[in-house]
Amino acid sequence: MKRILNYILILVVFSACQLGKDYVRPSIVMPAKYRGNDLLQQSNDSVLLPWKSFFTDPVLQNIIDDVLQRNHDMAMALKSIQINEEYLKESKVAWLPSVSAGIGTSRNYFSDNSLNGGNGFNLSNTIGTKKVEDYTLNAGVSWEIDIWGKVKKQKKAVLNEWLQSIEARKALQTRLIASAASSYYTLLMLDEQLAIARKNLALSDNTVKLIRIQFENGEATALALQQAEVQYKSTEAIIPDLEQERFIQENALNVLMGNQPDQIVLSESKTNFRTPEQLTSGVPASLMSNRPDVRQKEFELRAASARIGVAQAGLYPALNITAVGGLNSFQSSNWLNIPGSLFGTLAGGLTEPIFNKRKLRTAFNVSKITYEQKAEEFRKTVLQATKEVSDAMFKTEKLKEKITIEASKNELLQTAVTNADLLFTNGQANYLEVILVEQNLIENELKLSDLKRQQALAYIEFYRALGGGQ
Repeated sequence: MKRILNYILILVVFSACQLGKDYVRPSIVMPAKYRGNDLLQQSNDSVLLPWKSFFTDPVLQNIIDDVLQRNHDMAMALKSIQINEEYLKESKVAWLPSVSAGIGTSRNYFSDNSLNGGNGFNLSNTIGTKKVEDYTLNAGVSWEIDIWGKVKKQKKAVLNEWLQSIEARKALQTRLIASAASSYYTLLMLDEQLAIARKNLALSDNTVKLIRIQFENGEATALALQQAEVQYKSTEAIIPDLEQERFIQENALNVLMGNQPDQIVLSESKTNFRTPEQLTSGVPASLMSNRPDVRQKEFELRAASARIGVAQAGLYPALNITAVGGLNSFQSSNWLNIPGSLFGTLAGGLTEPIFNKRKLRTAFNVSKITYEQKAEEFRKTVLQATKEVSDAMFKTEKLKEKITIEASKNELLQTAVTNADLLFTNGQANYLEVILVEQNLIENELKLSDLKRQQALAYIEFYRALGGGQ
């Protein structure tokens, strides 16, 4: 008993020798505030709005719900989580011994010229037969004592890989929500541009009719009529391009939703997307907790840190304890005779790798290099995240300025079209002035519509860059 207690004491001492260092986040210098729109930097609150509070359009909400439930990439991400969950369950019981059981029989026939045959030691004459039977029923236990913390580090690594897969799914969800919303507002913009093109086509048609009447009355030349018809055809050609782009965009959104290509019913209200007033950037440091891709990279880094301890433990001796016991007999008649058929074996030993073609040392060095690689990926992801927020903030500000300018320009052009028609009717403006102002109007209205789409997408990107709401 005293010897057993000494062994236990030695194991306790060894088990305190944990290899590998605890994880420490790499030093990253974060700016005090983002470079960009100061109007959006009003809060230190790092809590983001849920996506349904940010995207309030019921039609868009249904589309996003379909994307999150049926998108194939999301389904694959969930499967990755399930795979890592299985590895996590395995790691939680890795410290337990392995238990096995077996049953077996064998029959050996001796040749006369064998060691046990009639010409050898004559075992066959001793036992009265030329065959030997063996019947065994046993159970065994094998246990590697975790004296270097290898199992503990392995568990940490697997846990962080599981957490990493969860964050990867969240990052994917954020991207899918942003993609679905972007496609939706692009479709709304294309509908608006189609309406603009058809309205201007009708306007151009009226101009053609007016010049044709004047041509028939000898008040306009054939060139004037041809120029007006060319302008009409140019406006008409915009419509199939927009319809084609809308058709392709609609199919892409259906694929994102996990559906076959089909028509998507949009919101009846074509009101412009507006960002909630609560949306502010917070402080750059909040990216560490808000951005799922940043958290994903940090969990990868944590797992790589734990893998160093696992690889280092492989360089040191492994203590294994094995025990086997059961029933054994060379006759089936007394196989289950207890205690006569009982047997048992208990063994323990330390195994130190000496020469293994440097595999263990290589694995240890590679684990350290992998950690350094993951640390650089983590720093890069944080830097990229800060850039994306700064870009999105500045973009929203400049788009707002451009929309104000183009809207003012659009009002001038609409007035100019009305005046040009009146002046042309009264013979105070020529047909080229009318055609030019109509052309400028449709180009500006299409541009203004696209700028509104860009503004919606910029706010979506801003929301995504901050981390997105779950």
